[in-house]
Amino acid sequence: MSPLLVFSVIGGYFLLLMIIANYTTKGSNQESFFTGNRQSPWYVVAFGMIGASLSGVTFISVPGEVGNSNWAYFQMVLGYLLGYLVIAQVLLPLYYRMNLVSIYQYLDSRFGNTTYKTGASFFLLSRVIGAAFRLFLVATVLQVAFFDAFNIPFAVSVLVTISLIWLYTFKGGIKTIVWTDTLQTFFMLLAVGITIWIIAKELDYTAAELMSTVWNSDYSDIFIWDWKAPRNFFKQFFAGAFIAIVMTGLDQDMMQKNLTCRSIDDAKKNVFWFSVVLVFANLLFLALGVLLYQYGHTNQINFNEITDKLYPYLAMNHLGLFAGVVFLLGVTAAAYSSADSALTALTTSFFIDILDKDPVKSSPSGRKKVHLMFSVIIFLVIILFEAINDDSVINSLFKIAGYTYGPLLGLYAFGLFTDLKVKDQFVPLVCLLAPAFTYLINANSEAWLGGYKFGFELLLVNGALTFAGLFFIRK
Repeated sequence: MSPLLVFSVIGGYFLLLMIIANYTTKGSNQESFFTGNRQSPWYVVAFGMIGASLSGVTFISVPGEVGNSNWAYFQMVLGYLLGYLVIAQVLLPLYYRMNLVSIYQYLDSRFGNTTYKTGASFFLLSRVIGAAFRLFLVATVLQVAFFDAFNIPFAVSVLVTISLIWLYTFKGGIKTIVWTDTLQTFFMLLAVGITIWIIAKELDYTAAELMSTVWNSDYSDIFIWDWKAPRNFFKQFFAGAFIAIVMTGLDQDMMQKNLTCRSIDDAKKNVFWFSVVLVFANLLFLALGVLLYQYGHTNQINFNEITDKLYPYLAMNHLGLFAGVVFLLGVTAAAYSSADSALTALTTSFFIDILDKDPVKSSPSGRKKVHLMFSVIIFLVIILFEAINDDSVINSLFKIAGYTYGPLLGLYAFGLFTDLKVKDQFVPLVCLLAPAFTYLINANSEAWLGGYKFGFELLLVNGALTFAGLFFIRK
């Protein structure tokens, strides 16, 4: 694919984002940036959240990961449904009742200022890492597709990407993102659907043969019942439920969009339909993974050691120009959908939770400085990942989330399910020790637990250790 065509696709997509941003920022104010004036239609929020949840990790890594673990990832997706139910019935009513802008303000009212700052800090750490991982994966694809042709360094390409995101979010914030995310979701799903159609055409499959190939493939095996296996069903299911709770319900990035809905009933409808459609969207990505491997085997393509890059490799080199263009649209949408809302959420949390600024009365200049600061931080973290990453990105992301989101899970569980108070000044120590002990347990699990290997359920261990630590420092 010629660099000029790549530039045209990316430039055209960015122009669409700028048109939406220009439209949504008319009459916007400081409150628009943080809450969208609480006027977002629930169905727009729901559709946009699908793209933000999928992101570049799902778009690139999930189809490739099929070659390593078949459809075992879908066990986690089923667990998401339980997690979203908890969000809709427990967390959303709490946030709306307290009229929160930052969800971590709950920790201040429940435990005290030190706990509040600790919880917000763990979110900031978690979201910087998560957003950087997602954008890193997509930036590597754009580097190969466009920037390498002009000998432009990776650091420059990342800087350009983040600068574009900053440009269309710095004014409208969440009000803009609610609408741009709908465009990003559309292009991501469209890219996958068209790629599946192209592969079916290349392999001369009818619709029935296509579904039969996916359904009967060894790659489509879902359930693993060996209790020692890292991807055992029960481990994956409950890990999925708790990952949904912490990475959506306890995450300012995702919940800030929910809190722009007009009412609690609209927010609940948003979560319900979002979770249902998300399941089918993940099935679409997994089906694409099966077909990518089937296409590779049929055409005797050597794709060893490129699981993360299988989809871009085939789309850009083997499936034709049209497939390359739609893939590029999808991956560009993934880049922006994962990073734009993260940048806004990080700005919101740091501005409100750490700096103690009023989201309505404070000066916009301070918020804009924080927004720029996090743009720089994400850039630097991506450059670091480019130097050290040597694992499947999707696995790395959830491994890290298991350590950084665990304390948030423990804090909220203790706050919601007990009426106990804690010695606020000791909470940071508990939240640091819990991940440390979790790492120690994971490193020695086979020796200590009869061969047991932890998977994503490390998040539960971390949360439980935090909960236990809070019990020991109760008043």
